[in-house]
Amino acid sequence: MTQLVTAAPTAPQGQPEQAKPPRGQFGVVNFFSQGFLLLWAAMVVLPLLWAVMSSLKTDKEILSSPWSLPASPQFDNFGRAWNSGHIGTFFLNTVIVLAGGVTITMVVGSMAAYVLARYSFPGNRVIYYAFVAGLTLPIFLALVPLFKIVGNLGTIPVIGPYIGLNSYAGLILVYVAFSLPFTVFFLHSFFRTLPTEIAEAGLLDGASHTTLFSKVMLPMARPGLISIGIFNVIGQWNQYLLPLVLLQQQSSFDSDHSVLAEGLLNLAVTQGYKSDWSGLFAGMTIAMLPMLVIYVLFQRQVQAGLTAGTLK
Repeated sequence: MTQLVTAAPTAPQGQPEQAKPPRGQFGVVNFFSQGFLLLWAAMVVLPLLWAVMSSLKTDKEILSSPWSLPASPQFDNFGRAWNSGHIGTFFLNTVIVLAGGVTITMVVGSMAAYVLARYSFPGNRVIYYAFVAGLTLPIFLALVPLFKIVGNLGTIPVIGPYIGLNSYAGLILVYVAFSLPFTVFFLHSFFRTLPTEIAEAGLLDGASHTTLFSKVMLPMARPGLISIGIFNVIGQWNQYLLPLVLLQQQSSFDSDHSVLAEGLLNLAVTQGYKSDWSGLFAGMTIAMLPMLVIYVLFQRQVQAGLTAGTLK
């Protein structure tokens, strides 16, 4: 019987053949990298699943068999956390602050990043590196100056009570200030990857700089905007130190102005004294599920925004 033998492909004439990597080299690397990723995924996912599972148990089941599945789901735990634990109030307060903080951050950050990336003018680099320097400032080092500054804003006639301590507007302004450095840094790199030919064609067609930005360049930067928008939403949603310092409560358990991260700590204290552990886990689940849903819905856009600048 005749056996067909296929010749191994050879490199084109004039080009040296590439050396093949030793057998098993990439296999070992892939094994350790994939093993590390699996370990990291387990460390992140398992506590989340345990918290959700505990939110559906009774207090007796949580204390006696913390690792077992609930005998029957207790959905009334969520209603008790929402009403008695004031999670509904904390949630609404957080949405109000988040809507203002993320919106202003995205609008101001995108305009600043676009101008710094696409236009040359004296002081361009100075302003850009001033934003970059803001990334190096830890929040806890600025708490005392921020408290003084926002307190002084409250002494301004007419508008002082609306932007001073214990006000949502004052907290939103601080959120914007701390979110702008990374927003400008991220979008600056993204705007620099956009083709210059399209911008020049728009200007030749009579478009103003404002129209060019809003109608041409901003839609092209949509993946980057979604990515940094998700990062800002998650960062401001989980913020704890700034609300604790700037939203001065009448007491430790006053829920009039508390945001979700601060309210959850108060809930942990109050529910701990009441031994209402199921209500506490239900409140934790309510707090983390919106961020998980947002990331799952927009994960493709986030990945596209992170890799777009590298691929172009």
